[in-house]
Amino acid sequence: MAVPASHAPTSSDSARTRRSFELRKTAMYFLLLAVIVTLTGLTARTVAAAAERRPAWAFALALLVAAGGIAFWRRRRRISAVKLARRAARALDDAAETAVDVLDETPPVSGPARPGDPDLPTAPVTPAGSAAPNGSEPADAPTGGGPVEPEQTAVLVGPAADPLDAAYEALDPYEFEEAMAELCRRDGCWDVEVVGGAGDLGADVVARTPDGRLLVVQCKRYGDTNRVGSQDMQRFGGTCFTVHGADVAVMVTTSDFTAPALEYAEQCGIVCVNGPDLQRWRDGTGPSPWEAGDTAA
Repeated sequence: MAVPASHAPTSSDSARTRRSFELRKTAMYFLLLAVIVTLTGLTARTVAAAAERRPAWAFALALLVAAGGIAFWRRRRRISAVKLARRAARALDDAAETAVDVLDETPPVSGPARPGDPDLPTAPVTPAGSAAPNGSEPADAPTGGGPVEPEQTAVLVGPAADPLDAAYEALDPYEFEEAMAELCRRDGCWDVEVVGGAGDLGADVVARTPDGRLLVVQCKRYGDTNRVGSQDMQRFGGTCFTVHGADVAVMVTTSDFTAPALEYAEQCGIVCVNGPDLQRWRDGTGPSPWEAGDTAA
């Protein structure tokens, strides 16, 4: 008994089936379009005939349609105004959050004038044995007679000249950046430059390590109760490598880091230097940040 051979579907059969299906869909589309056009024409013809017979009703209907359109337009304007108000509120919230972050990063600290400010005032110089400028007797006037060599003493009002000898907590943010640059120079870095300020994109100090790698340092002079958080670390991590091209990225603070900040730094390869680590680096009893990064790696 002969068994008829089954006919396997070919690509031409599939194309023919898909083409016939598309033709049916196109025909149905034009049919529905013709129905819609016909109904629209009949409706317009009926409305025109009714307007000729009863113009008052047609005028009232036109007024209702116009009133509905105006109400819909006003509602859309009201919705748009609400959306604009919400967007403005979100923008104000973002601006407030940014301002708080900036204030947290650079808290106001009373400190000495920065380079370029007017000279520091000096105490008045009064020779011993002479009258004071206001006519009163000087405090150290001699009681005996005879000539006395004048002794001139000038007292400068200001901090220690060497930033390495000053307490970091007493420095303002700019002086703290200068002190970190001096530590880098002391330990053999070259092309050291302080670039911190508005628009620094997270880089306060840039330098070349003794072996030629590019070092990018961000400085956070915080108090003991204000630790460096993950947001500060993420902002620095987003620019230190991709924007500045750092080979070694270092975050230095006088306080400490939160646990999420340390976790993010470890994932990105950022070297964290807290207050005790900074003191050891300064005293020479601990490694420099680029050496600490090599040890951790």
